[in-house]
Amino acid sequence: MPDIKNISSLISELAAAMPDRPAIIDGARKISFRELDAEITLLAAGLSGAGIKPGLRVALMVPPSIEFVALTFALFRAGAVIVLIDPGIGLANMRACLEEARPEAFVGVPKAHAARLLLRWAKKSLRIYITAGRKWLWGGFSLEELRRLGTGTAAPAPADTPETAAILFTSGSTGVPKGAVYTHSMFAAQAGMLKEYFTIEPGFYSVPTFPLFALFDVSLGLTIVLPEMDFTRPAAVNPAMLAGLINKYKAVQLFGSPALLDTLGRYGEKHGTLLPSLKRIISCGAPVSAAIIERAQKMLSPGTQVFTPYGATEALPVSCISGAELAALKPGLPGICVGKTWAGMETFILKISDSPLPSWSDELLAKDGEIGEITVKGPVVSAEYFGREESTALAKIRGPGGELYHRMGDTGWKDAEGRLWFCGRKSHRVTVPGGTLFTIPCEAVFNAHPEVRRTALVGIGSAGSQKPVLCVELERGYAEREALTGELLALGAAQKHTRNIKTILYHPRFPVDIRHNAKISREKLAAWAKERLV
Repeated sequence: MPDIKNISSLISELAAAMPDRPAIIDGARKISFRELDAEITLLAAGLSGAGIKPGLRVALMVPPSIEFVALTFALFRAGAVIVLIDPGIGLANMRACLEEARPEAFVGVPKAHAARLLLRWAKKSLRIYITAGRKWLWGGFSLEELRRLGTGTAAPAPADTPETAAILFTSGSTGVPKGAVYTHSMFAAQAGMLKEYFTIEPGFYSVPTFPLFALFDVSLGLTIVLPEMDFTRPAAVNPAMLAGLINKYKAVQLFGSPALLDTLGRYGEKHGTLLPSLKRIISCGAPVSAAIIERAQKMLSPGTQVFTPYGATEALPVSCISGAELAALKPGLPGICVGKTWAGMETFILKISDSPLPSWSDELLAKDGEIGEITVKGPVVSAEYFGREESTALAKIRGPGGELYHRMGDTGWKDAEGRLWFCGRKSHRVTVPGGTLFTIPCEAVFNAHPEVRRTALVGIGSAGSQKPVLCVELERGYAEREALTGELLALGAAQKHTRNIKTILYHPRFPVDIRHNAKISREKLAAWAKERLV
């Protein structure tokens, strides 16, 4: 994409190119690209009149809707720095994130404002309040009042807005949530890379089930159809509703977490539901199993693929692979293949270290084919965590020319064809006297059992002398039994890298992350397993 000073300019370009094309369908409501751009311009001017100046940090807590999209791009156009936090990360984490980000303005639905008041979120820093909905005791501005203000106020020109665009907090599924600092050029690079890789063309329909992808889709000219669902609980989506929307609008694209895709695929397999209009399904946020991809693939037309990009809040996208490519891989290799490095990005495998690495050196690189620490470089890498110098120092490496490398916190390796293989989080590796056990390659051995839905390897004890424990979640309809334990132990004993795993615990339902309902919280499972074994 050309040099973009402000990501909101993409909406203006689309409004000029296809003004009457629907931009968003939200239940019975609809808004065209021309109407959306006009609403963004009006709200941006109103925001400026309300005191939202360029560079001011603004917490945004509005669920996916026409208002969410319009407010997001209006805040960008006004030059604000948007603070985005998953509402389901927990009340304590939410308060900590807001205290850390120190927003001066709060834009939210009435429910969010009520929580802010009751729980005293960012009380010391907040001074401007905007409500998407009915105002109550907290005062400030409603959207209608912003529109009235906007009729007589000019919004900043895109060239006058600062480069910093947002602070996106990680889900905290593997640690404390941290705010990755995003720039307008990062957003523009992400949009351009997605458009080119998936050959996204404007003028078609998309059903996004993750807020950030809804923003990308509409900025690339797709009409987004917002499903009626709890976006913080994608696994609980109504699959009949979702399939119905896709088929009603002949959508060409669906974005969903692995958990949502699992729900949809199981429904499709049971009812014989087909989704013939889809040209692609995109699923990321956690490893996607072959079984999930296979079930989803049955709903699609021949040749249509399920794509699983790899990345993180701090660097996305990094690589990608299709279901067909996964199916063609040689079995038995360690980890999950996440594909070849995305054009424009560079990936490296470093020797595993838990210490800061302030400067780049080729001596940091692991040997070819060795499992190490995945590190990336490219235009979509966030330069820092807001207000967390120590975390930034631990995750970033500076090259000799000032270039920035990001340590993903993941382990993996590269094969002879240059494909990247993910072997689990670095913090989840289990270190035993005989060496290191990596979660994904070990779990794959046990996940092959037909009665097993998924497993999670955790370590109990001190690093270097941990006791490996396998937690098992069974498929529905199956129960813990002695013979099953014996079968799983036999599977482990048959492989060199799992033969030391001799303790198995059954868990009714694994705790997972709030963002995608797919990343297993191994920290919580480790605490649970430790209690069971005492």
